[in-house]
Amino acid sequence: MSTLKVPAVAPSHRDDAMQIYRAFKGIGCDAAAIINIIAHRDATQRSLIEQEYESTYGHELRKRFSSELTGHLKKAVLLWMHEPGERDAFILKKALKGAVKDQKAVTEIVCSRTPSQIGQLKRAYFSNVGSNLEDDIEAELSGEHKKLLLAFLTTSRYEGPEYDETLVEEDAKALNKAARKFGLAGKPFIQIFSDRSRAHLCAVSDIYKTMFKKTLEKAIRDETHKNFEYALKTILRCAESPPRFYAKALRKAMKGIGTADTDLIRIVVTRAEVDMHYIKAEYRKKYGKTLNDAVYSDTSGHYRIFLLALLGNNN
Repeated sequence: MSTLKVPAVAPSHRDDAMQIYRAFKGIGCDAAAIINIIAHRDATQRSLIEQEYESTYGHELRKRFSSELTGHLKKAVLLWMHEPGERDAFILKKALKGAVKDQKAVTEIVCSRTPSQIGQLKRAYFSNVGSNLEDDIEAELSGEHKKLLLAFLTTSRYEGPEYDETLVEEDAKALNKAARKFGLAGKPFIQIFSDRSRAHLCAVSDIYKTMFKKTLEKAIRDETHKNFEYALKTILRCAESPPRFYAKALRKAMKGIGTADTDLIRIVVTRAEVDMHYIKAEYRKKYGKTLNDAVYSDTSGHYRIFLLALLGNNN
């Protein structure tokens, strides 16, 4: 569920484009005026504003944002202006082909998406980047991590709630056997985690704990490491509860000294129109404070105002 506060009556995209144009006039720009508009418009409205701005003023709005805004606010606004499928493709392109690879971002985007979302993502990646996502992952990543992501991208998974209890038990045994082997036999983990539905994986996780007196996540943590571990945990956690997964990821981005702003921006922007309402509820339940308060404490200035606008009410 979205937390975006959009006006009940859709504003004129012509008026919005004009207000943004005026915000650019003079020395510097009126960032508050820009935030007040685009942080309260849905994806369709933002697209119409962009089209109107370019046709009326002869400039690409995103390029103007890029030249007028700075720092974390600029990164957040530019990411927000993408359409959802295009946005995921943009994040993946930058994470895979940038000067510094962001394997965490690649893992999070790929392993948290449903099969139908992955289909949309692969099409958006090809149309926006000009290459197949699988080919770029093959070229840029390595090891068991790469094998898991490629299998996850290319396997058709069932999205319904039913599962085979016999197969669930067999999978739990296969995973336990693989985990007990020296250095972990990764192939069963890759096959099961890429091939099974979310409902099936949840059932495997439940029976694993009953059968072996240890959680499946702990087995993953004990026997794997780095990017492969994070990919397996992401798939499992998103099978159990995507909002809980993102609440934990947001907590990690803001915990301790400093803030992982790239992670914070990516999660808030990509989930604001999807399930942020549920993420906020999970965050408050797990950490005893609102997500808004956590973001307020870890950010400042117009960057803070923009993220808080996307988060909506402080609840």
